[in-house]
Amino acid sequence: MSRVAVKKRILRVRAAARVREFDSLAAEEPLEIRLNGTPLTVTMRTPGDDFDLAAGFLVSEGAVASPDDISTIRYCAGATVGGENTYNVLDARLAAEVPTPEPRNFYTTSSCGVCGKASLEAVRTVARWSTREDPVELALPTVADLPNRLRAAQRVFDRTGGLHAAGLFTADGEPLCVREDVGRHNAVDKLLGWALRNGRLPLRGTVLMVSGRASFELVQKAVMGGVPVLAAVSAPSSLAVDLAAEEGLTLIGFLRGDSMNVYTGERRLRTGVQNVTSGAGDGSAGARSPG
Repeated sequence: MSRVAVKKRILRVRAAARVREFDSLAAEEPLEIRLNGTPLTVTMRTPGDDFDLAAGFLVSEGAVASPDDISTIRYCAGATVGGENTYNVLDARLAAEVPTPEPRNFYTTSSCGVCGKASLEAVRTVARWSTREDPVELALPTVADLPNRLRAAQRVFDRTGGLHAAGLFTADGEPLCVREDVGRHNAVDKLLGWALRNGRLPLRGTVLMVSGRASFELVQKAVMGGVPVLAAVSAPSSLAVDLAAEEGLTLIGFLRGDSMNVYTGERRLRTGVQNVTSGAGDGSAGARSPG
């Protein structure tokens, strides 16, 4: 099987010191996902949890919602280099009663091809569950500690420093599953695939914590998995905020220490604050990191 990290010989420069040594790098390899034998997509990913990645991608695209919707996922033995399986091609087979979607119906192919009103309507059309009515509430100290809990579970990051992470947590901050990948979208898909394969969809009452920014695609994936709260250490995009507001999802950005920006769904946070003062100006300060 492929490795999640590889060793490369480097020249390390530290002030006047020059040392030749090995450095650990996050592995990046292509994965071709086939659906019922037909090529569907190719993504660059960190090898590992590939079946979860494929299953989560199908969840994100609205093709499946139950572990029974997928009959098998297997590596294709024909994908070889030098007679050895590369484990870089896999095929997911849908159950007989599950319709095979047309390729043109797949509305997210990573970050390109999605825009504006049509994208928001597409998510509303295919989402299996509503996040709006999820009654989960979170204490601010619990939210503030999520980046630390996510970082503590990043085992490959400790060796390479080059991976995104996504974690699913309970409302009390207990980790359910954490996945790492060179692609932040892949890390979230691996979580959704884990949830699907373990019969945990929809992910009501949970928090999705991501190590990067909150893009439209990540909000979209949270909605497709029934996740009511998405928190990120960096900024959201404008379309991400629009979608979160449309779907009733709580979206938190710039989560660093006890500071955060709550863009939508603040009703789910037990802030303990009695009075909230509106800032002056056009609101642009709120789009930047707190502090």
